[in-house]
Amino acid sequence: MPIHTFQGASVFLPDEIAETTVTVADGYIAEIGGPVQGDVIDARGLILAPALIDVHGDAFERQVMPRTGVFFPMDTAMLETDRQLAANGIATTYHSLTLSYEPGLRSVERGRELIQTLADLGPRLTVENRLQLRWETFADEALETLDWVMDGPLTPSLAFNDHLSMAMRSGDTRVQDRAFEHAPDFALMRPDDDELVERRHGKRVERSGLGFQEYKALIERVWQRRADVPTRIAEVAAKARAKGVPMLSHDDTQPETRRFYRDVGATVAEFPMTMPPTQDARDAGDMIIFGAPNAVRGSSHIGSLSAADMVEQGFCDALASDYYYPAMLAAVHRLDREKRADRLSLWSLVSGGPAKAMKLDDRGAVAVGKRADLVLLEWPDTATPAVRGTWVKGRAAYRAQPFG
Repeated sequence: MPIHTFQGASVFLPDEIAETTVTVADGYIAEIGGPVQGDVIDARGLILAPALIDVHGDAFERQVMPRTGVFFPMDTAMLETDRQLAANGIATTYHSLTLSYEPGLRSVERGRELIQTLADLGPRLTVENRLQLRWETFADEALETLDWVMDGPLTPSLAFNDHLSMAMRSGDTRVQDRAFEHAPDFALMRPDDDELVERRHGKRVERSGLGFQEYKALIERVWQRRADVPTRIAEVAAKARAKGVPMLSHDDTQPETRRFYRDVGATVAEFPMTMPPTQDARDAGDMIIFGAPNAVRGSSHIGSLSAADMVEQGFCDALASDYYYPAMLAAVHRLDREKRADRLSLWSLVSGGPAKAMKLDDRGAVAVGKRADLVLLEWPDTATPAVRGTWVKGRAAYRAQPFG
């Protein structure tokens, strides 16, 4: 791979923003501030920053199923997703792949197809496509697949999700007020309340392709596994710990929830819904992730914590694309405009912070010896930033030249 030097950019270094040169050789940052070597990339008037790292993104589902019940070929979907990631400055992504007890889009079978497709497409992909195994903890159907991926080359993370308990909470309990899911006194809905069941599970019914009564019968069967779920979580977590797989809990509402998952090795809190588990995570030194769309919109779409407020108060280490890849850059822009933190701290939320959460010590900063995962930005004063180029291990994954 030829040597090349970025010249003239304002560079986001770990401790300052400086106009300097950055030389890349053999996929790594070889020198900062030295003479021009090799091919020159004219970056005058632009910003050079660490490329984005997305720890949780499920927007790929729109390529897999662009309309309800309409599935596209998996290789077509993932090639398109890969190009979207590069165009949004994302050099490393963790596809948040839900492995559920449901049929349809989030079935284990569909998940295995995506996993195999990513493995087969590897040489044709432009960015580093990893997996977040978003395991629905009632889904015994997924256990073999979890083992398969954790034993394979795709270097996944593992997120513990329990959307079934969330939906089965009592009718008068807000989702943010629900108790720890495995508590013996967890307040349940009335099973004969079809109207509430349909309201809570409507999107899942549609996504699964089942009729309402079929879906209701399915969750009633799966709910019978509840007593075994904590043991199953402990068993899966033990395998993940042994393999060094980063683990996350999802949508925590209680400190007890955060402590339960921390005790099995999940030291990342993903999208905590209320302040008590968020404070517990911070006190314990856990990493905390919020959704970038939340920050862009100015609030959570379901009434949970404001990501922008959490950033400003020091309770956020990383922002994830969640369901919209452009949200990461847009979130940094809005938070910068609102002066929620200094620009370098904000950029760390989409680079260094995610790298630390996922234990990726080789990237996330513009520093000598780090992997040359870089993004070149056009970011005029007060205007929305746009990606001009994305480099992954020194290789150009995306280049754009506007009309101007």
